[in-house]
Amino acid sequence: MADRGVDLSALPKEVRDQLAELDLELSEGDITQKGYEKKKAKLLASYIQHLPITNHKTHQINMSISVFLSSSLVCLTLFALTVYVDIHTEAVQAALAKHKEEKMALPMPTKRRSAFVQSPIDTCTPPDTSSASEDEGSLRRKAALSAVLAQSLQSPDYWINRSVQSSSTSSSASSTLSHGEPKTQPQPQLQPAASVLADVLAFTRIVTFSSPPENSVPPDVTSSTPQERGSRVDLPPAVRGMSRGQSRSSMLDTADGVPVSSRVSTKIQQLLNTLKRPKRPPLSEFFVDDSEEIVEVPQPDPNTPKPEGRQIIPVKGEPLGVVSNWPPALQAALARWGATQAKSPALTALDITGKPLYTLTYGKLWSRSLKLAYTLLNKLGTKTEPVLQPGDRVALVYPNSDPGMFWVAFYGCLLAEVIPVPIEVPLSRQDAGSQQIGFLLGSCGVSLALTSEVCLKGLPKTPNGEIIQFKGWPRMKWVVTDTKYLTKPSKDWQPHIPTANTDTAYIEYKASKEGTVMGVAVSKISMLTHCQALSQIECSNLYCISRLIGLFNFGIVMNRIHTITVPYAVMKACPMSWVQRVHIHKARVALVKCRDLHWAMMAHKDQRDTNLSSIRMLIVADGANPWSVSSCDAFLNVFQSHGLKPEVICPCATSPEALTVAIRRPGARGAPLPARAILSMGGLSHGVIRVNTEDKNSALTVQDVGHIMPGALMCIVKPDGSPQLCKTDEIGEIVINSRAGGTMYYGLPGVTKNTFEVIPVNQAGAPIGEIPFTRTGLLGFVGPGSLVFVVGKIEGLLMVSGRRHNADDLVATALAVEPVKTVYRGRIAVFSVTVFYDERIVIVAEQRPDASEEDSFQWMSRVLQAIDSIHQVGLYCLALVPANTLPKTPLGGIHICETKQNFLEGNLHPCNILMCPHTCVTNLPKPRQKQPVDVGPASMLVGNLVAGKRIAQAIGRELGVVEDQDLIRKHQFLSEALQFRAQTDPDHVLYVLLNAKGVAVCTATCAQLHKRAEKITATLMERGGLNTGDNVVLLYPPGIDLIAAFYGCLYAGVIPVTVRPPHPQNLAATLPTVRMIIDVSKAACILTTQPLMRILRSREAAASVNVKTWPTIIDTDDLPRKRPPHIYKPPTAEMLAYLDFSVSTTGMLTGVKMSHAAVSTLCRSIKLQCELYSSRQIAICLDPYCGLGFVLWCLSSVYSGHQSILIPPLELESSLPVWLSTLSQYKIRDTFCSYSVMELCTKGLGTQTEMLKARGLNLSCVRSCVVIAEERPRLTLTQSFSKLFKDLGLSPRAVSTAFGSRVNLAICLQGTAGPDPSTVYVDMKSLRHDRVRLVERGAPQSLPLMESGTILPGVRVIIVNPETRGPLGDSHLGEIWVSSAHSASGYYTIYGEESLQADHFNTRLSFGEPHTLWARTGYLGFIKRTELLDASGDRHDALFVVGSLDETLELRGLRYHPIDIETSVSRAHRSIAESAVFTWTNLLVVVAELSGSEQEALDLVPLVTNVVLEEHHLIVGVVVIVDPGVIPINSRGEKQRMHLRDSFLADQLDPIYVAYNM
Repeated sequence: MADRGVDLSALPKEVRDQLAELDLELSEGDITQKGYEKKKAKLLASYIQHLPITNHKTHQINMSISVFLSSSLVCLTLFALTVYVDIHTEAVQAALAKHKEEKMALPMPTKRRSAFVQSPIDTCTPPDTSSASEDEGSLRRKAALSAVLAQSLQSPDYWINRSVQSSSTSSSASSTLSHGEPKTQPQPQLQPAASVLADVLAFTRIVTFSSPPENSVPPDVTSSTPQERGSRVDLPPAVRGMSRGQSRSSMLDTADGVPVSSRVSTKIQQLLNTLKRPKRPPLSEFFVDDSEEIVEVPQPDPNTPKPEGRQIIPVKGEPLGVVSNWPPALQAALARWGATQAKSPALTALDITGKPLYTLTYGKLWSRSLKLAYTLLNKLGTKTEPVLQPGDRVALVYPNSDPGMFWVAFYGCLLAEVIPVPIEVPLSRQDAGSQQIGFLLGSCGVSLALTSEVCLKGLPKTPNGEIIQFKGWPRMKWVVTDTKYLTKPSKDWQPHIPTANTDTAYIEYKASKEGTVMGVAVSKISMLTHCQALSQIECSNLYCISRLIGLFNFGIVMNRIHTITVPYAVMKACPMSWVQRVHIHKARVALVKCRDLHWAMMAHKDQRDTNLSSIRMLIVADGANPWSVSSCDAFLNVFQSHGLKPEVICPCATSPEALTVAIRRPGARGAPLPARAILSMGGLSHGVIRVNTEDKNSALTVQDVGHIMPGALMCIVKPDGSPQLCKTDEIGEIVINSRAGGTMYYGLPGVTKNTFEVIPVNQAGAPIGEIPFTRTGLLGFVGPGSLVFVVGKIEGLLMVSGRRHNADDLVATALAVEPVKTVYRGRIAVFSVTVFYDERIVIVAEQRPDASEEDSFQWMSRVLQAIDSIHQVGLYCLALVPANTLPKTPLGGIHICETKQNFLEGNLHPCNILMCPHTCVTNLPKPRQKQPVDVGPASMLVGNLVAGKRIAQAIGRELGVVEDQDLIRKHQFLSEALQFRAQTDPDHVLYVLLNAKGVAVCTATCAQLHKRAEKITATLMERGGLNTGDNVVLLYPPGIDLIAAFYGCLYAGVIPVTVRPPHPQNLAATLPTVRMIIDVSKAACILTTQPLMRILRSREAAASVNVKTWPTIIDTDDLPRKRPPHIYKPPTAEMLAYLDFSVSTTGMLTGVKMSHAAVSTLCRSIKLQCELYSSRQIAICLDPYCGLGFVLWCLSSVYSGHQSILIPPLELESSLPVWLSTLSQYKIRDTFCSYSVMELCTKGLGTQTEMLKARGLNLSCVRSCVVIAEERPRLTLTQSFSKLFKDLGLSPRAVSTAFGSRVNLAICLQGTAGPDPSTVYVDMKSLRHDRVRLVERGAPQSLPLMESGTILPGVRVIIVNPETRGPLGDSHLGEIWVSSAHSASGYYTIYGEESLQADHFNTRLSFGEPHTLWARTGYLGFIKRTELLDASGDRHDALFVVGSLDETLELRGLRYHPIDIETSVSRAHRSIAESAVFTWTNLLVVVAELSGSEQEALDLVPLVTNVVLEEHHLIVGVVVIVDPGVIPINSRGEKQRMHLRDSFLADQLDPIYVAYNM
């Protein structure tokens, strides 16, 4: 730095001014850092050689001018401090120093370039009316924290001056005590930079990980060692075979040749390396399986500081003096001055340039108030029905730039005995907090608003010219109070001025931490007493420069003070205006806020002749903010040379409930200033007062706010729980008993009791008296001499893991981390959100429009480190939003509650976000330890019991024995069944194919189907050159051609393989799957249509596959009329009938072998279950290529003889109602569909039910609507479908589901005779432990599950432990095993992996029934015996499918099902269309499809993280936001999560945003 070693205070004033201007340019972004350094070096070049270098060890410390960014205006304050050093910035820099040179291990988020164009800043925005919270002082906080921490270098032996004597009751004693003589304190010695850095590093909590693993430290999110950066990435086997051409992005090869994504995968690996490090605190090593114990309760730290002092004694203020001739009410005082001192000035208002606009005399104030009172009572409404009655509430809506009108309205209301409710001027219908103001007006019963003509014209209006209805507001009548609209009272009319009593005089509003706005009622006696107390404190001086703060105004009128008001608009234009007014009017009292001091300091260099020697009291209205000390000191430092006396600075503490709580009295001339408290932030976080002696970087210096108000009684009580008195060294909430405070929350008696009627109790819980106290919302303690110290507010309190943190402190730290490049005008909001049983800290800042992604991300990372180091707390979320987009308070500050609401609702629209749940969520449940899987003595099987529970097994009804030999022959082979039907009933229509219009485009009778199959057989024998048992691929669109080709293959003795044809518009994605099935099945021939044959040989197809190596392709569109010489008959029923190929949800292509015996048994089982006969009609809207869909489409009708109406699902895309219209038109009783079809109808037709009903659509005929699926029943979808179409006559009992798997195509199918499917609610926590515990509907953590249909005849199901292979009891979750004659006979694989086949298809239990052969479905489920009765009269055993075993996520030793997490994620935000989850090396990845605008993409990240943490107790590692349709879904509507995972790792998703949660 150019100024290193230069004592800037010794420089000429011109040079200091030039440096200040340079600093201002840098902070505003008008100059680059490099240019700034260059110009600064040039300015100081001539002084570096001549000025002595400051010795770091000298007692007097001279430091450079520090520049702080204000959150309230574009103002930079210049501090040429000799004592208070900018130590907080140094502390932050030191805490970050060790990370500076190292590359960050934390991967930057991946953002699509097109997303998030910065919104232009509104040119009408004022220079800066912003603030991080209501106290409007983020500049002040940063400055203060710096100066405060500097004081930690001063003598830490005494955190406060102990020589100050005890409190006296006299006002003179109090005044003297405020400035008691301090002890001589040794001056500090500044350590050399190296040792300071070493000290800081010793106390930081984010450290490099060279320490042994047993030392619990948080993960380092910003640095990685070279070894870690170069670590090998182990990809899953699925990715290992990927060619380079398959990835859109370039791939890197690691040492072992594994391709790694250059953009996503390496970042994830960095993240994983970070997450492998130990977390804070260390997790316990076992899981206590207790459903009630969710949260890990941290063990209390024995080193936690605890209060050790004695119980505090209530502090008494000086007694209120007796004043002779004191008016009986405030209105009486106004009447007196209006009559006797009519020309005496009461109020001077300034125009926008800072010049006097008008002066309101006491005479005018009295006469105008009188006119208004008369008008309100007599001229609104009629004599018999007046609009206002005494005691009614009236809103006062005036801008702060027009105080005169406000005063007239306020005193006019008092004279009319109506209750004024002052509120800010609403700017638009969507104002931040508008609804809460509406709640206030509603709770106070306000229906009339007073305003000025100018203000009324500026209010937003409807096209008709009426004032709009503001959001949440009651209907209002607006009355203009300008003088020309008021009526002069008649001579005989006089206002009624009663003696002040406990009736409400006015209501001022207060916003709670949660954002609720309540009205604090102030009684008439409170106003009078408050005026008396203020008068006693010497506020009754000649002139008062006021910012219209609270009740000081009533003291002004009571004491006939001339007030000059300085509105905010004037302050923005001329920050020195209030100082100039003091100088011109020789004012004796100035009432200001801290930011006014800053604004004045910014502009002071232009004013050389300002004199502030007239001031007797400089009242700092927000002096209760602990960071006000730096503002006061800095202001004094600058203006002491202008006559400002140190003893006149009087910080005060105010609260909406207690009004003025305490104020420092002006000291005697030359008396020493009161001592400060130098406190440990660590101690404060535990609620105790401790001297800061060790860690200089986490000290807080607090100034007193004087003594409590005269006539008041004060205690300090615990802020939460019962109001127990604190100890003397404990921080608590200040409670006050005073006649001069508020009396209640108007209209809210319940809340009033908890705030205004508090009786403190001692440690034994006994009340200390009967006097009620009022909670002030201020946190503090009583120091020596009964001085009051305030360290924060309840509304800014963040309780994290039992420790208290102050939002203002965190803002100050964030501002100290070089915000100039990143944060727009210092606008930072800090709040907490409750996630998973604890508060989590969120920081939201506005980002400068010119800030780069890298700068922003760097700043966020450094803020994380700084806050962790200094405050010992982890941040949950750090978000940057575009400039000028955070909701504002009426005075321009950030509306914290609205910001928090936007964050939680996903309306914040950040442009950068960083979530850090891994470091701050330390109360997760203990991970579960896997138990050994050996079969132990507990697995004793006795009869039908295992381990004391009933064995979880269920059996379908008997298939029965077929006696008739003809039936045996007919049913043994499907080919023979078709021939039999062609001979016995040739004209019976088996199939009807419908198009999108519902018109039958093709039908097939038994004879037609038989003859068409014969033609195909003849063609196969002639042209195919096939041998018996060869595989033939059938490539057809859904229709009757596919059925005919299937039976043609059976007639020819070849094995049909049905394959979904490629999509003509998406060959690149669909044709490789076709090719893969053809290759894997070793097909000798392809049967297809002419259009599909052309596609297979097209140039487009050649781009995806090798078209020259197709097997023989035969089109079956125009076949010669030939009959085969003979029809093949299999020698045994165990021969293979067909192959069923399907892609599972895990992305595995599997083909299973179906024998003739299995096919005929399956068809017979379905016939019995669904009561299918030749006279029946069923409607099928399914894909006919695999599983039960294929069986119903192609096989079942030929076997049972019923008529099948076929509706290809693709037709629904062009005509949604076709399926439902068919059901109505043909009066179908039984229909089968897929989830995709049901979802299309639900989403597309849900709003058209009335129209469909008008068209005569009636579904009352439907007896069963069965969804065919291989997954857990989608209860929400089926229920929505039932409810939506209930109006069309659909019975809610009709909708049910089926269940099949690869090993057995149909295990459950809801038939006609069985009981209705039942629904149960299970406890999700137990389910994660593979336990089934039924709970009531609506219980927390409950999951509704629907039965998967009745078990088919001839099927037996048992629940088995997948690891021990032993049967389980019915309270366990296990793998579903099935024993049935229609199970598939094995997998069809080109390598013939017989071990795999034997394991899945012919396996035995480890104990119980060793001889029965079972097939493993690969699905987890459980069986519950219900109260319902089945067809045989026995209690019904219901099978509940929970999910696929291959897809379960093993996290923290527990078993999670993706669908449960996805259901929570999809519910998190309205713009999440679909979601999918998967894991990669123990990292949970959530992919969410965004249906809204890209502006909402980053809103999803915290919401997704929140909901998964809350509902599943898991931390999301990566959140990927993608476009709709990116998540792959198969033909059955099931998500292909493994395909998605592979695409993510190969960086092929083209995500909108990828967030890496740390």
